[in-house]
Amino acid sequence: MDFSIASILMLDGATNGAIYALLALATVLVFAVTRVIFIPQGEFVAYGALTLALLQMGKVPGTVWLLAVLALMAAVLDVIAALKRGVPAGRALGTAGRSLIVPAAVVAITWWAAPLKLPLLLQSLLTLAIVTPLGPLVYRLAYEKLADATVLVLLIVSVGVHFALTGLGLLFFGAEGYRNPSFWDARFSAGALTLSGQAVIIFMVSIALILVLFLFFERTLRGKALRATAVNRLGARLMGISTSGAGKLSFGLAAFMGALSGLLIGPTTTLFYDSGFLIGLKGFVAAIFGGLASYPAAALGALFVGLLESFGSFYASAFKEVIVFTVIIPVLLWRSFQHGPQDDEE
Repeated sequence: MDFSIASILMLDGATNGAIYALLALATVLVFAVTRVIFIPQGEFVAYGALTLALLQMGKVPGTVWLLAVLALMAAVLDVIAALKRGVPAGRALGTAGRSLIVPAAVVAITWWAAPLKLPLLLQSLLTLAIVTPLGPLVYRLAYEKLADATVLVLLIVSVGVHFALTGLGLLFFGAEGYRNPSFWDARFSAGALTLSGQAVIIFMVSIALILVLFLFFERTLRGKALRATAVNRLGARLMGISTSGAGKLSFGLAAFMGALSGLLIGPTTTLFYDSGFLIGLKGFVAAIFGGLASYPAAALGALFVGLLESFGSFYASAFKEVIVFTVIIPVLLWRSFQHGPQDDEE
């Protein structure tokens, strides 16, 4: 291997690592706040890319109807819970009706805009508006009632949610793969190294989002509330912080980052309804490097995973996935020896 090939592999690995970094940060965020190992994180990647693909074809994506159904189910549960607390029926229905305004608006806009084949940027924004609300709704329907359950129970629920979302993906998008157009078709050459405009966008968006998340956690009240919930759920609850609201917010951020990752990676590879699982799993491997607690370590782990995948595909393309996922074993062993035996909830 000469330097030109190595530089190409490093660029490819860094590009993939930027995507894995977003997914790793989302995984760490969700686990820190809710103790949920969010296996379905990759499904939001596939949903984002494939929803945009259907909008490109002028079709109304099935994720819109999923949003409508989940929002209606959540509203019904909210009404039932409010009535059990003794809230007047009119007030309970009014609160539930207000929670349906945003999903109904997204459905209506999508129904109107899909046949128009709007510009790519507007379709991308509409995709984010469709997929992002699915995160809080999934938390409300699948996890909220089990917020105080053990990590093992929450993991089992995550497996079930993963299979449900994958099956729905097959129903919505079919078995055919899709590849989206690039956001920027420019090419920049430096010797044997060629940098695509899409790669530049991936780097810029990833860095910008990481900086925004840093400012969000450091400077905003909601961000500090998430940090407090991550440190001590009971203490945060005693201080008046809604742990339920924190869970919904963390899932919303995870869905947004997953959908955004799907938009970024869509032009670089063909995605299928089940492609998100492996992509999300690589983000999980990166999150393990940070012990599911450290954001900087998870980001560095994502870069390492991207580089390992790139060089592994060059030397042994048939075993690149095996190489990446095998790395998790020594990392887990190292963390086990470092921290020693711990209680299940720790």
